Amino acid sequence: MKTSHLSLSALLLATTALLAPQVAFAQAAPPAAETEVEELTVLGRFIPDVMRETSEVSSVLTIEDLKRAGDDTAAVALTRMSGLSLVSGRFVYVRGLGERYSSALLNGSPLPSPEPLQRVVPLDLFPSNILASTVVQKTYSASYPGEFGGGVIDLKTISTPVEPFFSFGFSVGANSETTQKDGLTYYGSDTDWTGYDDGARETPGPLAAALADRKRLTDSNFTPAQLQTIGQSFNNAPMNLLQKNSNIDFDYSVDVSAGRTFDLGFGTLGLIAVAGFDNAWRTRVGIQQEGFVQAGNIEVRTDYDYRSTQNDIVLNGLLGASLQWGDHEVKWTNFYVHSTTKEARSRVGYDDLAGANVRDDYTEWFERSLSNTQLVGAHEFGQFEIDWRAAYARSTRDAPYEKGIRYRLVNGVYEHNASQEQNYTRFSEVEDTVASAGIDFTYTVPLSDAREAILSGGLAYSDNDRHAEAREYRFLALNNSLPQDVRRQRVDYLLSDFNIGPNLLVVRETTGSEGAAAYRAALEVQGAYAQVDAEVLPLVRAAVGIRYEDATQSVTPVDLFGGVPPVAPPALENQYWLPAATVTWNFAEDMQLRLGASKTIARPQFRELAPQQYLDPELDRLFIGNPYLVDTELLNFDARYEWYFDSDQFVTLGAFYKDLDKPVEAVVNESGATVQQTYINAPKARLYGVEVEIKKYFDPVMEAGWLASKRWLVGLNYTYSKSEVQVEAGDLVYPLAGGGSSRLAQDYVKDGSALQGQSEHLANAQFGYEDEEAQSQATLLVTYVGDRISARGRPGQPDLIQSPGVMLDFTYRKTVTVRDHDLQLGLKARNLLGEDYEEFQELGAGKVYANQYEMGRSLSVSVSTKF
Repeated sequence: MKTSHLSLSALLLATTALLAPQVAFAQAAPPAAETEVEELTVLGRFIPDVMRETSEVSSVLTIEDLKRAGDDTAAVALTRMSGLSLVSGRFVYVRGLGERYSSALLNGSPLPSPEPLQRVVPLDLFPSNILASTVVQKTYSASYPGEFGGGVIDLKTISTPVEPFFSFGFSVGANSETTQKDGLTYYGSDTDWTGYDDGARETPGPLAAALADRKRLTDSNFTPAQLQTIGQSFNNAPMNLLQKNSNIDFDYSVDVSAGRTFDLGFGTLGLIAVAGFDNAWRTRVGIQQEGFVQAGNIEVRTDYDYRSTQNDIVLNGLLGASLQWGDHEVKWTNFYVHSTTKEARSRVGYDDLAGANVRDDYTEWFERSLSNTQLVGAHEFGQFEIDWRAAYARSTRDAPYEKGIRYRLVNGVYEHNASQEQNYTRFSEVEDTVASAGIDFTYTVPLSDAREAILSGGLAYSDNDRHAEAREYRFLALNNSLPQDVRRQRVDYLLSDFNIGPNLLVVRETTGSEGAAAYRAALEVQGAYAQVDAEVLPLVRAAVGIRYEDATQSVTPVDLFGGVPPVAPPALENQYWLPAATVTWNFAEDMQLRLGASKTIARPQFRELAPQQYLDPELDRLFIGNPYLVDTELLNFDARYEWYFDSDQFVTLGAFYKDLDKPVEAVVNESGATVQQTYINAPKARLYGVEVEIKKYFDPVMEAGWLASKRWLVGLNYTYSKSEVQVEAGDLVYPLAGGGSSRLAQDYVKDGSALQGQSEHLANAQFGYEDEEAQSQATLLVTYVGDRISARGRPGQPDLIQSPGVMLDFTYRKTVTVRDHDLQLGLKARNLLGEDYEEFQELGAGKVYANQYEMGRSLSVSVSTKF
């Protein structure tokens, strides 16, 4: 007997004749002859479609995975995948590399970011209800943009339905540390609950008129009467006054979606619409400390107790249309999300720098929005295919009336003298846009009856523009002349119109000068690639390609006061040839081995280049950019063994190694009494590790009773990664403090230290069952993230370490029938172990908590239906 081995693609070609008998009958039948029966061993039966279609090392998050885990956003959902972790609740790190080393695409198009500190879009903006799937590609292919370090995250939105539907869902939730407990809030405006301000936070008219003159608010530019009018125009009381709320509201969300397909005769038209609204509260009660190293130990010097209550309101919508005719399809997708964070917080304790007990009160309002419209097309002309895309996206971040005020404890009473103790009112905004387009050509060339080569190439263009501006004002008591009874007033009385005038409080602008408060930035990238994906030998597939990118990146400081514009740092103009190759060997039934190598880059983010001071409200840390940063170049090597032993069941084992030349690292820049985080290019770094992932279903363990109809799931993934920053004697860096001059790298970076944000150990586990008879599904989810560096310490101090720990979650879904109509009930329980948030510095016998609080346990129930 003769045995042949066919890959699945070859088998599909062979079965075409069976599926198209008209072709066979059109030809003369050959004379009957005795033939030898061949035994066919089909390779790749259970390999998922996405894994067959790509030659790269990838992970896929399906819509079923999203439903099972019950995660609300793409950011949280992605952390269930191997090698991925979540930082700050928004940014996904791939294989321990920070967000700057991973790019996010929406249906293949780049996205802008509303974040002042990052160019990459935060993935918490994408609710899971608009996602059909997400592909995380961990080895580079030339068809993707060259900014590729840890991987590329391609979010795929839901498409038009086959059958018409309408669905509605509602959920309500609570948190053990927040709901119906004491919290802080402030009034703001009447419509704050919607996430939109009713105009109360708009720039006051007199202030706007003064800004139009491009003059700083000082007594040399404006008369006392003018300054009084401007100061009294500030909407202070509803923005400043913290209020205690003894019954923080429950969380809730609403989702609505509908879709339908129409037969047009020549083709089909599909329409889909999705909308959602989410309102959630979180109270944090914890400590914030700063330390000082003495005699080999770190000791607490500044020690605060704090309380913060944050209200997050998200509105999202998606409208899509698709037109299909023959072998052609055009899709139009429009996506909008508006996310608002309203926060009130207060901290009380001893401040070492002030040398006194103080109280700091803050109120903040951050509006983020992202709108994206995209048109894509796919056309087949036999063996020739054309895919094209064009998109325009705009994101904004508006932070009006960001308020802060400090009181000092004097003789048992808190006082604010508006001189030694400061207050501030900030207005800041960021606008980021990306216009992009691309076209890909594919031609399939048969190499034999069972093998083929796919030739592809394409062009891509993106133009990213950003404008950022931050203004700061302070109410100052001249000559420290504020009477004691005024100093002790409640803040809404203290900053009332009655106290604002030449003899008490005068408004002053403390906005940074010489380009420190505003900048414009741009990144234009033109790319082209060519690639061959072929089965070069039976069962051996090779994808080899090269990409050329020409990019110009610039950051231009803007002087807001009409002075001589500051000298802009030189633009980064670079051209790169980026090769990539991956070989896949389908050496046994449903087993394959992938080997990959590539060269990629990572560009500094706009905010890392801009010499503008910025306070991160989550970390209470000052950041300032470094215009002397350059691109990071990476060499990437990957290997992965894959065994797909049954449908949607597999074992994978991989290894990776990355060499980074000039990686961007955050360091401390001390300017007098002010401590800032800034950035440098470390000389070199390397990252290596292994990944293992298992997914297995088990048939019912009993033939009768409650367990008889349940199929069990066990899913496990684990990633070990190790990173090292490499510094040798004589290596140089170019810090902000050097003004472009070189400094010894050993003074800024410790040889052998881990890359910022990298955890050695990441693990996920899922245990659950699904019961078709009972129409129910239950899953226990465990996530472990090892310690990681969150920020570099001051010179002579240890780094700040974040310890995410173990998160244990549980989800349950069940369908019940009420009056012949199906309702889907859901339950989600988060952080069942009560894991706390911890960020600390540790040295010798001392330990200082930069931030520590209890996150609490969360529980939510939901009901949804579909018509």
